[in-house]
Amino acid sequence: MFSFSSSALVDRPFDWAYQLEELGYSGWEIVNEGRQRLSADTLPLAKEIVETTDLVITVHLPYSDLNLASMNQPIWEETLRQMKECISLASEFCGLAVVHPGYLSPLGKQMPDRAWEQNILGLSIICDHAAEFGMRIAVENMLSIESMLGRTPEEIKGMIENVGRDNLGFVFDVGHANTNGNVEEFFALRDEMIHVHIHDNKGARDEHLPVKGGNVNWRKVAEALEGYEGRFVTEARTLVQGAQSMRNLKAFLEGSR
Repeated sequence: MFSFSSSALVDRPFDWAYQLEELGYSGWEIVNEGRQRLSADTLPLAKEIVETTDLVITVHLPYSDLNLASMNQPIWEETLRQMKECISLASEFCGLAVVHPGYLSPLGKQMPDRAWEQNILGLSIICDHAAEFGMRIAVENMLSIESMLGRTPEEIKGMIENVGRDNLGFVFDVGHANTNGNVEEFFALRDEMIHVHIHDNKGARDEHLPVKGGNVNWRKVAEALEGYEGRFVTEARTLVQGAQSMRNLKAFLEGSR
């Protein structure tokens, strides 16, 4: 089950999504940023695609300028408002929403325990809101930036355990893990994985290259995910690169059987 997602296309209307089925995709992950953000204006366009295709829709909650671990209360509340609004708008046609954990602001770095508590409380509120619509939340492991929470399996597991909600799982972002050098360590969270983001890089930065374009050991990834029943989401810069990633990963997955 493959879906397409791209933060590089958020400045364009939704019309390109009609090409996904022709490329072999069965799903689309809407990145709620820029012109792809769900609103009163864009929601009818998204619904039209849902109604005229067989695409399974998931959503990526907004993240620009937002922070679930913010120590600035109005910013934290605005973060929750925007994320909850997105869940409400998407709930009619979507069963899963991806969320970025928070990050340490300058004040958060002075009070990391308090920032962690804000992050846990924020995730709990998001999960409870999603549960009202029967939706699941998938918290994503983050790239190698020191201030970001969720860069290690221990932190992701800590979030899931401390939030303690049945509708919270883990979205394994392979590319993000590769920037931290801990792809294989995340295999320990196999049972918590309900979603997987697929892209490659050379380990130094978050390049979003096609599968086999960097140095991720995709054979080991495919072996570790054998039997996984969630969606694989190619996070690519273009439709062509996304299709390339899908074909390459399928070859690895078939070879692991």
